[in-house]
Amino acid sequence: MIQRWLFAIGVAVIAVFASSCRHARLQPGEGYVNVPGGRVWYRIVGGGTRTPLLVLHGGPGAPSYYLNPLAKLGDERPVVFYDQLGAGRADKPADVTLWRVERFVEELAELRRALRLEQVHILGHSWGTMLATDYMLTKPAGVRSLILASPALSVSRWLKDAETLKRTLPESVQDAIARHESAGTFNSPEYQSAMMEYYKRYLCRRDPWPDDVNRTFAELGQSVYGTMWGPSEFTATGSLRSYERAEQLKILNLPVLFTAGRYDEATPATTEYYRSLVPGARLRIFENSAHLTMQDEPDAYVEAIRQFLHQVESR
Repeated sequence: MIQRWLFAIGVAVIAVFASSCRHARLQPGEGYVNVPGGRVWYRIVGGGTRTPLLVLHGGPGAPSYYLNPLAKLGDERPVVFYDQLGAGRADKPADVTLWRVERFVEELAELRRALRLEQVHILGHSWGTMLATDYMLTKPAGVRSLILASPALSVSRWLKDAETLKRTLPESVQDAIARHESAGTFNSPEYQSAMMEYYKRYLCRRDPWPDDVNRTFAELGQSVYGTMWGPSEFTATGSLRSYERAEQLKILNLPVLFTAGRYDEATPATTEYYRSLVPGARLRIFENSAHLTMQDEPDAYVEAIRQFLHQVESR
């Protein structure tokens, strides 16, 4: 009996040591990983023995610059950012057949393998919540928790909410949007100006926009965004327009935190609906934020994520 007890302790010690060593291999730095279709760029910030946090940016095609406030979590764990294929510092192949959800799921799996992220927390924002959810439907091992930030898990609900939000804009702005969408003149200065009126209310409320946000838009992967989504946040013409995963959320069997801003295009009501579908899931609404909660309220957002991760790890 004593020998069995000592053996059990030994196994537990080895497991803890192996886990610490596994995390210790993640040194701060950046590089590229080969994935189906090209190379993605990654950056590891911070260190420590706590389980790494892997961050999935939105868009699709919006590089990870705007997520930089989450680097503050690197004081106790590795935080892994990456630019998905077609965005930011990743390769930008011309083959539009690569812009499929299934390929991005394969890309995420390959990144985890390459960086040896055996145990990980995953935070997906906006389109990143679609990617994270479809990845979890493949039943990957080693994911300790999921953070679905400003989720877009039912495009029909997203577009319905967008119609409601557009009606809060001045009538002249609404008229400009309707006129140019009817004509298909999405690149006109008037349409772009009307689009920004919407974005300043429901995407990012800081004025002026932070450099991280401006840089994200400057390096947006237009091919990916246009092919998968469309001309603007409130108009979906791409392949994601039929994306619906609300009914699949009930199979998520891990700790899940939903977050959204009070003025988010991923509205609090819809985010609460998603939360209600996931057993035991939590919800945090940020009262002074739009869609880019980590930019509108960076300190409060980072602290909320930190607390959630601590609670998961204390179990």
